Amino acid sequence: MPAVAPASSSLISAAWLLPALAVGLAYVIGSFPTGYLIVKWRTGEDIRRHGSGGTGATNVRRLAGSSWARVALVIDLLKGLLPTLAAQALFPTQYWLHALVAFAVIVGHSRSLFLNFTGGKSAASGLGTLAALDWRAALIAAALAYGVTRLTRTVSIGSLAAAVAAPLMMIAFGAPQPYSLYALASSLYVGWKHRQNIRRLLQGTENKLD
Repeated sequence: MPAVAPASSSLISAAWLLPALAVGLAYVIGSFPTGYLIVKWRTGEDIRRHGSGGTGATNVRRLAGSSWARVALVIDLLKGLLPTLAAQALFPTQYWLHALVAFAVIVGHSRSLFLNFTGGKSAASGLGTLAALDWRAALIAAALAYGVTRLTRTVSIGSLAAAVAAPLMMIAFGAPQPYSLYALASSLYVGWKHRQNIRRLLQGTENKLD
């Protein structure tokens, strides 16, 4: 009997260790500073010292042009999509773990390990995680972000509209409860990261697209 306890303890440790590693790796992947590296390579500038101070595609566009902004957008989407898909494949029934991995990605994007815990606003990486959890909700959120941005010429309004829509779409499509709660938490988080944009919107001083 004494020999069984260590084996049982090892199994319990392994059961916690692998999910913890998945969440930690997701954070590191989310931390990859796409926009910072692109702008640094193309211009030699620190993207955080210009425009909105964020590292997302909108600020990349201001400093490195539209083509490189698209590159940043795609990579940031993949940062959210791939780790979440991997978690679903490796732990197919652990919905809470999928949600935690997704949240770790967006926190990594906005609090990058490689940029002294600064970063972007997590809209694109958040959309990538949403695409892994429910592609229909992500498609609607992306279409809404694009349409609202085109209509208002203001990226922050489009991003906020998509963030508000995401949890509503997840609930409407009957997503597992952890996915819907993640969508709500990420919506609130993205909204909080846009608090300066919201303040500028209320003051009428928010930047618009050219």
